[in-house]
Amino acid sequence: MVDRAEITSGNIQVSNTQKLLTTLISAMRTERDGQHRLDRMVDIVADSMNVDVCSIYLHVDFNTLELCATRGLRSAAIHKTRLKIGEGLVGQVAETAMPVNTARAPEEPNFSYRVETGEERYSSFLGVPIMRPGQTLGVIVVQTRESRSFDDSEVITLEVVATVIAEMRETGIITGEGKALSAPHTLPVTYSGIIAHEGLAEGRVLLHEPHVIITRLVAEDPASELDRLELALQKLRGNVDEILDAEHVTVAMNSEQREVIEIYRMIANSSGWVNRVKADIHAGLSAEAAVDKEQSEVRAKMEASPDAYLRDRLHDLDDLFHRLLRILTGQGRKHEDRLPDDPVLVARNIGPGELLEYGRTLRGIILEEGSIGSHATIVARALAIPLMIHAKGVIAEALDGDSILLDCKQGLAHVRPSESVAAAFRNTLEVAANVAARYTQIRDLPALTRDGVEIRLYINAGLLADLPNLEPSGADGVGLFRTELRFLAANKIPTRRELAEQYSQVLDSAKGRRVVFRTIDIGSDKVVPYLKREDEPNPALGWRAIRICLDKPGILKMQMQSLVRGAKGRPLCVMFPMVAGFGEFKQARSIALGQIERERRMGHVVPEKVEIGAMLETPSLAFAPDGFYELADFVSIGGNDLKQFFFAADRQNERVRSRYNSFYLSYLELIRYITTRCHAIGTPVSYCGEDAGQPRVAACLAAMGVHAFSLRSASLGKVKYLLRQVNLREIAEAIEQARASGEITFEKGIDQFTGVLDPSPEAGPAD
Repeated sequence: MVDRAEITSGNIQVSNTQKLLTTLISAMRTERDGQHRLDRMVDIVADSMNVDVCSIYLHVDFNTLELCATRGLRSAAIHKTRLKIGEGLVGQVAETAMPVNTARAPEEPNFSYRVETGEERYSSFLGVPIMRPGQTLGVIVVQTRESRSFDDSEVITLEVVATVIAEMRETGIITGEGKALSAPHTLPVTYSGIIAHEGLAEGRVLLHEPHVIITRLVAEDPASELDRLELALQKLRGNVDEILDAEHVTVAMNSEQREVIEIYRMIANSSGWVNRVKADIHAGLSAEAAVDKEQSEVRAKMEASPDAYLRDRLHDLDDLFHRLLRILTGQGRKHEDRLPDDPVLVARNIGPGELLEYGRTLRGIILEEGSIGSHATIVARALAIPLMIHAKGVIAEALDGDSILLDCKQGLAHVRPSESVAAAFRNTLEVAANVAARYTQIRDLPALTRDGVEIRLYINAGLLADLPNLEPSGADGVGLFRTELRFLAANKIPTRRELAEQYSQVLDSAKGRRVVFRTIDIGSDKVVPYLKREDEPNPALGWRAIRICLDKPGILKMQMQSLVRGAKGRPLCVMFPMVAGFGEFKQARSIALGQIERERRMGHVVPEKVEIGAMLETPSLAFAPDGFYELADFVSIGGNDLKQFFFAADRQNERVRSRYNSFYLSYLELIRYITTRCHAIGTPVSYCGEDAGQPRVAACLAAMGVHAFSLRSASLGKVKYLLRQVNLREIAEAIEQARASGEITFEKGIDQFTGVLDPSPEAGPAD
């Protein structure tokens, strides 16, 4: 990019650019359709810049560009010539989001000759990307027969024209019959992604960060636009100061966190990007179009940077630019605005605390990033909300209020679906409802296998809103109540009274069924704003869960006091997360028992029975001495973390997470080892994790000796249905044979025992 800061309104080239933009806008308002508008556009640019060729290439999909209009190349090549991203000089511009300016294009190593265009006659080449923030829409190119490099003012002119084309395409001014020319945000679009939580949802798009649609493109009065920009900047900086100086933001921050906050403030007050925006206003763009252009260019540079620190600041810049655009245009959702009916949240990423703010109002969630192993995913599952991640490109296309279908069985999201797609989807919804009805028929029957083993099924919960699912699901109780969600949803640490009230309501809702409370499990990606924590190179292996509570025993003491008071004399089951050794368990157990005794001395009613157990999430605890298994009242295998530590595969890293799974015979042997030790001593053992909700995996784990599972309420029916069909002894024998024969995984071997997982609407319940 050239430095635009020195270009001023007195420059002749700037005046010409302004005239060019005015001519373009005027022509676009009078031309007949998309193709005619594009044809007229290349004519106007070619005449104004005095070049032999002007061509516009637009994306027809994420990987392909199509020649959609040209002045100078052969007309027969229009809608025929296509280039992949990175192919040729045009593809290079699209891939890098940076201009290419060369005097001898055919001699460039990346030049791609297409005979149908007649391009070999032209020597010079200038191509700039047509961009919106986070998305390249196409490329505009000018060429001449003579060999020359285009000067900086010509580069700026073409960049400004590219910005206008991007905004025209965004607002639907460029429309037509062909796919490449169709108005954005009007046609049906389907995105694929990774299923993080199964389910189906029909509703309306709710953007976590709504689009700002720019309708004013040209600065008819640059001085007035500069005044508008200055007023908006003053408001932006005031808003930033107000947000960052708020007490709930700065409390408990360490010096490094405060430094990050000040960097955010510094970016807001930086003169560098502001001067470039002013230069683009001088060149003829409106204030909002100039800000949008700057965001697109800066974002492209930072995404391509090898500097991790710069890439980390990308979110800060996006947030600032979005705020400034909303101020300039008056767009954006206000807190008091009503949500759409049946909202489906669309976001780049989201934290567990932010997700809890939306709560159960959401019908579905679609993320461009995200991870199956993240705690935002766990919250979505706790809320029973279908979730799809890695849906690349959906943010650029979806608008607030768009109709959307989320299919988290196929991993598809249909934005503005056609009638035929919508009809097929609603049929799928009906079939799913019928299948759920069949599961309901076995709700009150035990999960009794063919060989007479009864499996106890519990649900996971973390919110009071989860408890109404307990009785309809037919669960035996709550095998895991995540107490940290209450901490994540607050701006300050909850009081004992607040926690005791919640725990009491949980036990009230359980109506005498067993409830296991897991003590606070924070750290890693579950960050609470009021707890000081140091930056760690690998948080999943760092200061988290029971390690925090043992280093800061006041947290565990306060929570135990709340649990005792909430129990009101009823039986209390507590387990500690992320225990790595017998010593940690003994220390945490001693603190817990000490608080129970303290409550007794203070005259509070104490539970009639107390069970204290541990989540076995580390391989080291599996090999703890017998004393651990004897002292623990119960053991819950935490499969999500145990599996990632066993395989050394980060469950939040999709590149390695899928390489290993619970069908691996080595992992099943570890489970058999744990259950054998528990059974020998008489310690109850259960399995908690996403695998517990996968019927085929659950059958293998049950064959290894796991006779209790804690899973999502939505998965309980299908797991019970399958368990009632299988013979665990036969599965265990087949697993042993596979191990003896040198097999690595039992993923295909289980198929011979499981048959059809989902009962058809016509089928009766398993008996």
